Parts: sequence; C-alpha cells; structure tokens
Amino acid sequence: MLRLIFLAALAGLAMASDVLEFTDDDFESKIGDHELILVEFFAPWCGHCKRLAPEYEAAATRLKGIVPLAKVDCTANSNACSKYGVSGYPTLKIFRDGEESGPYDGPRSADGIVSFLKKQAGPSSVQLHTEEDFLKFIADQDASVIGYFADDKSTAQAEFMKAASALRDNYRFAQTNSEALLQGQGIDGEGIVLFRPPRLSNKFEDSFVKFTEDQFTSSKIKKFIQDNILGICPHMTDDNKDQLRGKDLLVAYFDVDYDKNPKGSNYWRNRVMKVAKSFLDQGKKLSFAVANRNAFSHDLSEFGLDSSSGDLPVVAIRTAKGDKYVMTEEFSRDGQALERFLQDYFDGSLKRYLKSEPIPKSNDEPVKVVVAENFDSIVNEDGKDVLIEFYAPWCGHCKNLEPKYKELAEKLSNDPNVVIAKMDATANDVPSPYEVSGFPTIYFSPAGHKTSPKKYEGGREVSDFISYLKKEASNPLVVQEESKKKKKKKDEEKSEL
Repeated sequence: MLRLIFLAALAGLAMASDVLEFTDDDFESKIGDHELILVEFFAPWCGHCKRLAPEYEAAATRLKGIVPLAKVDCTANSNACSKYGVSGYPTLKIFRDGEESGPYDGPRSADGIVSFLKKQAGPSSVQLHTEEDFLKFIADQDASVIGYFADDKSTAQAEFMKAASALRDNYRFAQTNSEALLQGQGIDGEGIVLFRPPRLSNKFEDSFVKFTEDQFTSSKIKKFIQDNILGICPHMTDDNKDQLRGKDLLVAYFDVDYDKNPKGSNYWRNRVMKVAKSFLDQGKKLSFAVANRNAFSHDLSEFGLDSSSGDLPVVAIRTAKGDKYVMTEEFSRDGQALERFLQDYFDGSLKRYLKSEPIPKSNDEPVKVVVAENFDSIVNEDGKDVLIEFYAPWCGHCKNLEPKYKELAEKLSNDPNVVIAKMDATANDVPSPYEVSGFPTIYFSPAGHKTSPKKYEGGREVSDFISYLKKEASNPLVVQEESKKKKKKKDEEKSEL
C-alpha cells in the first residue's frame, strides 16, 4: 500500500505544472493578483497549441517566481475568451495589474518567451547599487545597457529612462549613481555604456561601447543602442531574428550552442568575424550573424541547403530586397573560401540563388505552369496580360478553385494577349513585388506595367474572373463561347436537378 501511495505521489509530481489555469469563474479575480502575467487562450484540439504546450511549460518553470504564465481553455470558458476578443488559437496576451496590456507577438519558444518577459518584468531599467549587482547584470546572455549619472534627478538620467521605456521589449537596461561601479571596469565619467554578452567576447571588437554624444536625448540614446547592440557578428536566435532581418545579411549556419559548447561555437564564429571585419574596415555594407543550423532549418531549405550535412558552417546571404546567394565552396578554416565568396558578392559576379522546380518540358495546357526559373519569360513578358495563381498543393481552397481556373483558361485559350498561369509557391521563390501569405493568392500582371501587379480580390467563379479581365485587360478580351452541344448538356443537367 505504501509503495502504491509513493508511486501515486511521484506520478502527481511528474504531472505538476507551473502554468496556472484560469476559468470563467475565477479569471477576473485571479488576473488582478499579478503585476505582470502572460495568458494563453487555447483549444485542446488545436495543433499549434499542442506544439506550443511544452515550450510554454518550460518557460513557466524557468520564470517561476519572476513572471507567472497562465492558460484558459476556450472550449470550456467561452466568456473570458469572448471578452478579450480571442478569435484564433493560441492567442497570447499580456496583462498588467489585471488589465490587458497587449498581445504577445514574440517567438513561440521557451527561450523567446523567457527573454521577452524578463525584460517586461519590473521597471524598464533596474537600479544597481553594488558591484555584485553590476557583475550579475552584465553576465547575462543578452547585451546590457547601463547608464551612470551622478545625480539621479538629472535631465540625462531622465532621457535615459525614456529610451529604456521605449526599448524595453528588446533590450536590457540598468542605471547607477555609483561612479565606482563603472570605474571597476576601467570606464570613467558619466555616460551610457553598452556591454556585450561575455559569452560572445572576442578579439575583433571591444567588450563594451560608450555613448559619445555631447547631449543626452532619448532619440540619440536609442540610435546609439540600435546601431551598436548586435556587434559585428551576433548569434541569431528566435528572439533577435527580427532585428537582423530586413537588411543585407550573411549568416553562417552551424552547430551553434552556447549552453553546451561555447568554445566550439566561438571557434567558427571567430573565423567568420575575422573575414567580416576585414570587409567592414573597407567600408563594405553587409550585416553578419551565426545561427544554429537545426533551429533555422527552414532558412536552409529556402537556400537549397541541407541542415544535417557535415560539421562545417554553410553560408548564405539574403538581401533586403529578398535576393539570395549561397556559398557553394566548402567553408575553410583559414577563411579564404569565405573571403572569395564575399569578394564575388561585392564585385557583383555571384549568380542569385532561386528555389525553383524544373522548367516544364511541355507547357501546352491552357493553364501555364510557372516556376521561378521561367517566371520572367511568362509572367513578365511585357506584351501579355497575365493572371497568376500562387497555390500550395495541400491547400483545400486551391483544389476547389482548380476546375474553375482550368475552365477560365480554356475559355481564353484563343486570346493571344492573355495568359492564365499558376505557380506552386511552396516549391518556388516568389519574386518581389508579389506578396503571398495565404493560398490561393491571385495577381493580375498587366502588359506594359510589370512592376505594378494588382492583387485580385474578386469572386472565384469563372464569370467573376471574366468580368474582371474585361475591365482590366489591355486589349478586348477574346472569350471562346461554349459549343451548342456542350451548353445543351449543361442545361439538361440543371433541369434534372
């Protein structure tokens, strides 16, 4: 009996969760007990919720005693979910002192949730009093921004606090009125200092950067931080990837793991940094980063690279415009292969990488098949009006559209000026300025205006497409009429219904 009780107790401990559970009955009374709390509104059947569950649980455990995490099952507690406008799952919202503060739109990983909420907890900038406080703060895995001001009522400190409040979602801030703390790091005088994470320490850049402007204004402080926070070659993670993307960026993908293998992680990173610094010193414009190949396996597939092949870094560049370049030569320990790749990139002699299916050997069907490699020759042919559907093979709406889209193409098969086309957007790069975020997405590319395609927002019946094209086509539309025999058969089928 005692053994059974002991096993039951162990099972209970194994199932214990650090995620709080709220219901319609207690949501309003419990939410106000917490200065800051993250709440997940979910449904048990939701696949995305199931994938989030272990990450959310891990984050709750790591944040225990700092910021609580809670969840609400919307299938059993519709009142709370309805009150806060939950329309999809999972929805994550931040609450402060019982009031909704805003959505959580950060990474859906334990690391991302923990990093974000640690920055949200407490004041936007913490006060440092002792050397122990100071050393503990700058030892974090993220960069630290510390302001030293002799007078805590000074305008300079007030401007620093404004910048901290504005940027608290992304960066860590602290302030001190003790001159000795910064002097211990060899830094004299009032000012703001950005400390890089100790784990990323290297010989190619200083471990800290000091704000050098004469005037302390929140706008100048924010610019200083954003210009310097990442350094020459940061470790790209789910938490900071949005700060890196959107600019011309080279990433070296390998087994980056600063928890289990910091020495090995820095071994390859330092080789990237050495080459990066030589080009940056020449005034070349490019950002650099390293990333874990498994965590960013989707990125690698977009470059046609294999996340499971070998121990050497693989390297690729994505520009702000979306152009992609892949280093095909094997990464060398002396860095010369990377140097050659970068030199070719800056010389403009690299060929862009396109993720593309093979060009069809025959393309005689009414609906023309477009892949990345023949996009220009079909869609961007200047003398043709083109209606193109971007689809996914697994998309139910796309499958429903297919027979109607084919019928449309057949009706217009005699029009020499109009092309009806389709492209698998999961297997091919979609070029700019086309934007595809759901399926099917349809665009009209008018003759003579290929840089300004129009997104089609109309109905999806054949008659809807015909009406649209009659208005938008550059030339009068040539519509093939149905044969009398075919029309009679359709009419008979309708009358039988």
